Formats: sequence, structure tokens, C-alpha cells
Amino acid sequence: MYILQQLPIYVLLTLCLIYWTERTNGYFAAYSEQNTDQNCFCELEGSINDCSCDVDTVDHFNNMKVYPRLKSLLVKNYFRFFKVNLKRECPFWPDDSKCAIRFCQVENCAEQEIPKGLKEHSEHVDKSALFKYTKEAQNVDCSHAEDFNSALGFLDTSISDQSHREFARWAEHDEAEEEFCILDDDESGSQYVDLLLNPERYTGYKGDSAHRIWKSIYHENCFGMNDTKSVPNYIPHIDLRNVCLEQRAFYRIISGLHSSINIHLSAKYLLSESKDFLSPQGIWGPNLQEFEKRFSPENTNGEGPHWLRNLYFIYLIELRALAKAAPYLRREAYYTGISEEDNEVKLAINDLLSVVESFQSHFDENALFTNGIAAVKFKQEYKEKFRNISRIMDCVGCEKCRLWGKLQTQGLGTALKILYSDKLNQATESGLWNKPHIEADPIFRLRRSEIVALFNAIGRLSTSIFEMDNFRKLLR
Repeated sequence: MYILQQLPIYVLLTLCLIYWTERTNGYFAAYSEQNTDQNCFCELEGSINDCSCDVDTVDHFNNMKVYPRLKSLLVKNYFRFFKVNLKRECPFWPDDSKCAIRFCQVENCAEQEIPKGLKEHSEHVDKSALFKYTKEAQNVDCSHAEDFNSALGFLDTSISDQSHREFARWAEHDEAEEEFCILDDDESGSQYVDLLLNPERYTGYKGDSAHRIWKSIYHENCFGMNDTKSVPNYIPHIDLRNVCLEQRAFYRIISGLHSSINIHLSAKYLLSESKDFLSPQGIWGPNLQEFEKRFSPENTNGEGPHWLRNLYFIYLIELRALAKAAPYLRREAYYTGISEEDNEVKLAINDLLSVVESFQSHFDENALFTNGIAAVKFKQEYKEKFRNISRIMDCVGCEKCRLWGKLQTQGLGTALKILYSDKLNQATESGLWNKPHIEADPIFRLRRSEIVALFNAIGRLSTSIFEMDNFRKLLR
């Protein structure tokens, strides 16, 4: 204050004018950002439809708490190696697509790079499914079994090989009933892929082939839309108010996944590449023009901001799945055979799950499938439609796009399996998570590929929300 008193009056007036101008400009800039329809983010405020929280809450929670934890977790060996079959033929149409650039091929990892513990796990995973049909899994008191067998000694108590095969089929059928997507990690054509070596980014995959993929996903799987010729490439958000919650949620899930993938491609765009064919190198970074082309109101008939809002919707669904499965996920060993890293992963998982559980406005899965007989029908249709989407992913012409499409679809399917699994509900309600593994594991089980897909899928959505903030800054 003393220093200000010593300044000449014209200097003080100049400083006041500068201060007032900055404040006024800031005010009108903020006002314009919130009210003009030309701003791609003008809709991204307030509550998220069909959820109980708002965009700002999710932004802060994700960018400050979830994203940093997932970023450090997903580079660990347990989560970076994903087993997938990229050679399955498209069941719907001939594959006539071509990659536009050199970077769309998946680079295979060397056999010696795969942790030994992962390969050991895949060798015995199918045997564990048979446990539920053993004597131990039934929790039967067998203390008098010897006397009982002697009394009925004339019975043949051995189990034939044929019976074991039947048990295996029962186990596979029981697990398949819970699935929302098709798993191919145990097929002969499956192989491990290093996700860090093959990051999701722009590959130049576009044109009729790419459009046919999304058109099939939207139109062939949308409720009550059989005349696909008369339907545009999207459902106007205003029309969603005329459908029931289950139908609206299904569309918003697909739209949110689509938006997330488009954000990844815009955030990791090929800005330049070397001319060396033997050792191709590229420089990747955010492309604001590409982002605006995909989401700005001018280029999307005003729908872009609503597509971005759907990203938050699917994020909340997968976040809720992590929270609901937390008791089960804490029991996992996350075994790779590298003891020090395995212990680090378990600690990091516990930390992440505690943060996720602390979120106050999770998606309410009980809002769906509550209308009696119609609910059972809708739930079954959800499973059929998502399984169909799994098949469509085998038609993606770009190999790297197919990899990440299959992974994120499988992660979404795993999230829905968690949210709507009767077995998981039974295990939670009966308190089985507090009992030894041998009693609880047969009730509900996730394969390693499902866990890897689940965490990487929420990692992709988390990254999309984080990248949104970067594009927001570029736009400003």
C-alpha cells in the first residue's frame, strides 16, 4: 500500500485500467465459452444424463486421482501383455480393407519377453473351472464318507473320463451364460501382444471399411431399428428421450466408446514420419483440427458435445464395475513370476480400488433391468448385442485398430458382466469374500484376459477424459 501511495496518479489510473480490462475480458471469455453454440465444450457442464454427478466432478476426480494411478499401473507386466486372436475371419463380409500407413500393423513380442508366470497361468486356467464340481466346492461335511461308502460298497464311485469331459462342458456353459462378449484368449490362434509396444493411436484407417464397422455396430445392434437405410449414422440426442432407459443406455454406451476412440486418434495423431522404409519413425501428438472435425457442432450437426457427454456416461459405468468387483479383485494374485513387481501391483491395485470406492456418485446399475419380464428380455438382448459387437471387431481391417477394438469391447463386456452377474451378487450378499479362496472362487470368477481388458478399458476412458482437458486448453 505504501508503494502505491508513492506512485503518480496517472500510473495508478493506468494500472487500474489494465486490471479492469483483464477482468472484463476474462469474464466475457468465460461467458462466451458457456453460452455460444460454436464452442465444442459448451455442453460439457452440469449433470451427466442418467447419472447423479456432473462433468466437473468427474473431470477433477479422474484427472487428479484415477488417471495418474492407472497410468503407472498399466505399464506393469501383468497388464501390458494381452492374449488375443487377431487372425479370426470376419463372419459377416469379406475383408476388403487396407491400412493407409505403415504404423497400423501389430508388432509381435518375442517369446522370451513374456513373463513365465503368465504362460504358466494360461496352462492351468481351464482346470480351475472344474473345481466347482468337486467335493470340496460343495462344502460338504465328508467326515463320515468312509462309513457311508462301505455301506454302499457295491456302487462304482469312480468318475469316468467321459464324465470329466461333461463336467468341463457344464463349467464352460455356466461361464458363457455370464459373458457379455466373446473371449478368444484360449484359442489356438491366440498370441500375446505387448500393448506398450503397440499403443493406440491414429493409423489412417478410414473410408468405407471403417464406416461399415461403426454402421454395423450402431444399426444392427440398436433396439427397434431394422430399416438401417432410413437411419442416419447416429441417433439425434433429442430422440433418445423417447426411448426407455435400457435402450438409451445401450446407445450411450456405444456412443461413449466411439467418442473415446476418436479422442485417442486425435490426441495421438501422426504429425510427421521419416522416409526410411526399413526403420519407420513417426512423431505423434494432438491434432486440434482432427478433434474439431470429429466433435465440433458445425461438423456434427450439433451432436458432437452430446457424444462427448456419452464418454462420461460409459466412464461412470466402468468405474462402478471396478468398485463393485473390488472385493474380488483384491483377492487376485496378479502373478507374473516376478515377485517384487507382483507385490507392487497388489499394493497399487488396493490403492486404486480404495480411491474408486471413495467416489460418491457412481452409476446406479440397479436402475436398469428392473421391469419384471421385460427386464429379463432386455438383459438377454444386451448380452446378444454385445457378443455380436465382439464378432464385428473381427471385421476391422486395420490390425492395430482390431487389437484395441477387441480389448476395449472385452473390457466393456467384463464391466457389464460384473454389474449384472447374479453370481457376484450372491457371493457379496453371502459374505464369501471374507472366506478362503477355495470356498469363494467357484461362485464368481474372472479370467486373466478379462481383468487385463477391464483395467485397460477404464484406462483408455480415463486417458480420453484427461486428453479432453488438453484439447480444451488448445481451444482456449
